Amino acid sequence: MLIGPTLGRYFALRFARTVLGVFITVFALVYTIDFVELVRRAGETQGASPAVMAQLSLYRTPAVAEAVLPFAVLFGSMACLLQLSRKLELVVARAAGISAWQFLQPGLFVALAIGAAAIFAYNPVSALLKQRSTEIEAKIFARSTKAASGKDLWLRQRGLDGEAIIRAETAIEGTTTLAGVAVFLFDDAGVFTGQVVAAEATLHDGYWELTDARVMEPGQPPEAHGTYMIASTLEPARIRQRFTSPESVPFWQLPSTIRQTERAGLDATRYRLQYDVLWARPILFVAMVLVAATVSLRFFRFGGVGKLVLGGVAAGFALYVVRQVMEGLGASGMVATPVAAWFPAVVGSLLGTLALLYQEDG
Repeated sequence: MLIGPTLGRYFALRFARTVLGVFITVFALVYTIDFVELVRRAGETQGASPAVMAQLSLYRTPAVAEAVLPFAVLFGSMACLLQLSRKLELVVARAAGISAWQFLQPGLFVALAIGAAAIFAYNPVSALLKQRSTEIEAKIFARSTKAASGKDLWLRQRGLDGEAIIRAETAIEGTTTLAGVAVFLFDDAGVFTGQVVAAEATLHDGYWELTDARVMEPGQPPEAHGTYMIASTLEPARIRQRFTSPESVPFWQLPSTIRQTERAGLDATRYRLQYDVLWARPILFVAMVLVAATVSLRFFRFGGVGKLVLGGVAAGFALYVVRQVMEGLGASGMVATPVAAWFPAVVGSLLGTLALLYQEDG
């Protein structure tokens, strides 16, 4: 039986308001911490003004906040139900003959709506902003050894002129471009023949194109080149797939990315897993609402609310751990990606429903 439209809208607005309030609070906290860290990391780096760092942090934050969105649904639902219980609004609803299943319907619909918005709108925007942030970060930090993160990228290739080892400070996701590049060249006998340092290197079919390059050879003065070419046998599709995380691919582009990756003969398991995880997100949010309900419907006059809230937080983190384990198994190919993506959401929903059945219906 559905709840009345007026009361349903009231409960739905309360759920949506608290969930969005928690998410905005987390978003602002993540943004502030990331901005402070970027300003500290930038130091005196040229072009890294506070305004640019604020913009860069704004581009980076949505992807980080997306990962904590399930907890925003959990804590927001708990806060909403606890407020309704504290103000005795749930008592009045029960006295009017409305069961817990009925006044939870608006919260479940809100969770499904937030999940759909997270898939079709929020994820594409956050992924594109993350790609944009890597471009800005590469331009600002790649030339500064002081501001480098210390997580260098290494490649090894064998070309027509011998072997080359490539070190890059960062990779621009979704492309074959590396920033802050140093190429160490060796001949066929393994003897070091020179080094090329460049601001950027882009892999094309059969060669690397280096921009703002300096070529240094033993016994020769350094030579500057606006553009410098190095032969390569690496495949652009493989480089793009290696340095592009699934979280940086918008939802709408994931099917084509999967097809292109498989057409190139590469493993697309990570992208398939991300695609399935996004589709399972609304059900995961429903599970969070059900978990919140199991610990938030107790009347305040009965006491013990604090322990139940801690139990809800523990249950939410346990569900998060199970989700991470399943995604790890899915990414390694040990478990099918649909199973890895849907198992935590479905099992969490079933366990939450079972707990509510026990509490409400004996």
